[in-house]
Amino acid sequence: MSDQLTLTPNIDGADDFYAELLAAHEGLAKDQSDALNARLVLVLANHIGNRAVLSQALEAAALKE
Repeated sequence: MSDQLTLTPNIDGADDFYAELLAAHEGLAKDQSDALNARLVLVLANHIGNRAVLSQALEAAALKE
């Protein structure tokens, strides 16, 4: 298992996943959408399970443009 975060495209059917993600949020109020996102982050973080990679992901997501 790698201790490096993958930032290059790495999702099979990325467009399909994006559509599925948007569909999961359809009809939700802002607070419900935020809660769904939080649950998804925790589910995926648990799946990754590597604290070094998760820390890198937090740093990457916090970068300001």
